[in-house]
Amino acid sequence: MQIGSERTDEFTVEGRVTTDVGGTIGVTVLSTPGMIGMMERTAALLAFDELPDGKATVGFAVCIKHVAGALEGATCTATARLDEVVEDRKLRFRVEVREGARTIGVGTHERRVIDVAAHAQSAGVG
Repeated sequence: MQIGSERTDEFTVEGRVTTDVGGTIGVTVLSTPGMIGMMERTAALLAFDELPDGKATVGFAVCIKHVAGALEGATCTATARLDEVVEDRKLRFRVEVREGARTIGVGTHERRVIDVAAHAQSAGVG
């Protein structure tokens, strides 16, 4: 894994990543869990592209601030940058979501490298 590796994925604010906060805000927007999910997904795909066969990652920590809103239908980008690798298995990412020039969310995310076959066995799969 290369420190400084980066990935950016575009997504539309729609469906499962939205909320209207139980009808209390009068519009549909990007939810905080949806935003975090897109950050995690981008970091996971960045890591997966660089891992050997049989390895994947699982998330175990997020520290995120949701600093602006994005309305339903908006086009946003999620970016993950690998900032640190600890003992070849703990990955620390800087993550953000933007709508054009506006920052929607920013923070950090950590993932751990796992052996896919061993993880499936311990979960009772396969």
